[in-house]
Amino acid sequence: MPAYDVAVLGGGPGGYVAAIRAAQLGMKAVVIEEDRVGGLCLNWGCIPSKALLWNAELVHLFQDSKDFGITYDALHIDMAQAIDRSRKVVDRMVKGVEFLLKKNKVTVVAGRGVLKSATAIAVEGGDLIEAQNVILATGAHARALPGIEIDGTTVITSREALELREPPESLVIVGGGPIGAEFAYFYNAYGVDVTIVELLDHLLPLEDEAISSQLERAFKKQGIGFRTGAQVESVTVADGRAEVSISVGGKAEQLAADKVLIGIGMAGNTEKLGLEDAGVTVERSFIQIDDTMRTSAAGVYAIGDVTGKLPLAHVASAQGVAAAEAIAGQTPMPLPYDKMPRCTYCQPQVASLGLTEAQAREQGLEVKIGTFPYRGNGKAIAKEKTDGIAKLVVDASTNEIVGYHLIGQDATELLAEASLGSVLETTPRELGWAVHAHPTLSEIVKEAALDVDGEAIHFWNER
Repeated sequence: MPAYDVAVLGGGPGGYVAAIRAAQLGMKAVVIEEDRVGGLCLNWGCIPSKALLWNAELVHLFQDSKDFGITYDALHIDMAQAIDRSRKVVDRMVKGVEFLLKKNKVTVVAGRGVLKSATAIAVEGGDLIEAQNVILATGAHARALPGIEIDGTTVITSREALELREPPESLVIVGGGPIGAEFAYFYNAYGVDVTIVELLDHLLPLEDEAISSQLERAFKKQGIGFRTGAQVESVTVADGRAEVSISVGGKAEQLAADKVLIGIGMAGNTEKLGLEDAGVTVERSFIQIDDTMRTSAAGVYAIGDVTGKLPLAHVASAQGVAAAEAIAGQTPMPLPYDKMPRCTYCQPQVASLGLTEAQAREQGLEVKIGTFPYRGNGKAIAKEKTDGIAKLVVDASTNEIVGYHLIGQDATELLAEASLGSVLETTPRELGWAVHAHPTLSEIVKEAALDVDGEAIHFWNER
């Protein structure tokens, strides 16, 4: 009889959540982790980057403090101390996860695990762990551009960027998605000359165009440079500096920088895991799964970034719960990946859920739109953070809100209402009827719902 009911390979936000949920359901669980529990997100992604972004926001607040009647004789900004603080935040979070695993009686085994079969994992330098079920939660790593060498010094990924203790004079960021936008905001706050290079027509190209355009205007005001519709042709390094050759509209351009940050996406950690021995199907570095996280091998499940579904920590956690419940014989609801909340934590923050206006129209929906600007909100005006909008996309035939799109100060904190609304198939009338506390930023979402039918109170929208 196998020693464990569930063995989880990888202790990130998918893996440790799956193990805890399995334990709650009465199963004996073990987590095999070669680094520290918490995975990429907690150790080298979501958590340290958000700590640094808060530092950047504080820098901006100090720089703008004169507007609030606060002056000072000298301002000293130490990026190294910001990095040190982010690592302390990580350590605190890791200890918290370790505590939760211990209290839930989940065994944690340190080391790199390799599948020997669908029910056995060999830990390098350790024992063979046998389990009735295996959950693969090995995560992903930064994807490189073909022909461009990431040396970890001049050409770096987010991993190295989170340890950089001195701001470079100039930085080129390849990729205008969430990673690129967040690091651009951070380094710009510390006086770095930042230029983002994005292949598609807008920054955050997967967001609604109205939101992307608003971010571009905000970044211009902050002094963050960007080139959209730009193809990176090559990156050459000499004497510790980089030269980035790009093509914009058929015209060649050269960008010189002290550092180049590659932030174009992720590839699954599927190499040298013994997946073939266990009969697990992999396509383009990602493990293939069904709606209950099952792989092609009986008793083997996969969750998180390694599945390539949606590389977000909260998606990995939701998948982890679903996998544990499926193993326990329950019938978890299929996860609606098209309705997962998506957030970018620069300021102004970007938050979205569901279909963009363009996607809704491409699907043949008759669309109604409601918008409301931050400048019409009392809390935003009081804080002098009036750049931003909320935009709702509504299916006119059912009157269901099918897309929530936000940009502005702390917009990510407004998305929980949208997540609940999508589960309940909320209509603009319901959302607009619900009383929101005043003054709060949440009123922006309520007023956008009212605007769908031209009933917003605190803003006149010319139609």
